[in-house]
Amino acid sequence: MTFEAVSQTALDYLPCRYGKSKLLFRGPRRNLDKPYIAFLGGNETYGKFIAEPFVDLLDQYVDYTCVNFGCLNAGVDVFLQDQFVPEAARKSALTVLQVPSAQNMTNRLYSVHPRRNDRFVSPTAMLKTIFPEVDFAGFHFNKHMVKHLRDLSPERFRILEQELNEAWVARMLSLLAKINGRVVLLWVSSRSPSDTSQGSVDPLFVTDDMMQRVIPSATEYVEAVLSPDACANPTDGMVFSQMEAPAAQEMVGPLAHQEVASKLLPVLRDML
Repeated sequence: MTFEAVSQTALDYLPCRYGKSKLLFRGPRRNLDKPYIAFLGGNETYGKFIAEPFVDLLDQYVDYTCVNFGCLNAGVDVFLQDQFVPEAARKSALTVLQVPSAQNMTNRLYSVHPRRNDRFVSPTAMLKTIFPEVDFAGFHFNKHMVKHLRDLSPERFRILEQELNEAWVARMLSLLAKINGRVVLLWVSSRSPSDTSQGSVDPLFVTDDMMQRVIPSATEYVEAVLSPDACANPTDGMVFSQMEAPAAQEMVGPLAHQEVASKLLPVLRDML
């Protein structure tokens, strides 16, 4: 495995803001007065450690400006609660919405940070009742918390999983309705939605049944299941420092972004 060990400022994400949004997006800042495609999503859409994420690759082959509204570790909440992004998506020629994991959203059992959706804030009384032996003060990230609860008691965890499933579907349908335009729903993962054997692979806790309940509300659906080659050495071609190496291992690499762009391009061309 190889990687480029550079200073932390070597890859300039040109962070920018749009309108009155409190979110910081990957730049360069694009002109929204011209026809554009809005890309909403998490780590893969943002393209952390990637010089040319799939949004930039597509920008070279379509006649519309590709605007990256990706946010790191984004759940549904970060877009649903933002005042600017749904409106920008509604005004776009079309929107590409990457399928998010289910654990990164506030629900009846716990709350998350409104902008950094991967951050665990607090449990509700209901969750503390289900897991009375757990000290939730020790958790800072949702993924760590839910994995601990699943390992502790798979039977009790099913209550939490059911809550995540139902809340995710309702929240996704609300976001699609709020965009109220043409939307390409994009699945990016090393597994297919029907593959439940890889329980720790993003998008976490999103099943085929959940997808089938949401897909009819989108205009198109693109399933980008990454190849074994793309998953084998994800850090090859990434740009990151030695300190960032552990985080880079959790991201998909340049080859994966090329595969996603290849899957999306014919669909976008047909729709534009």
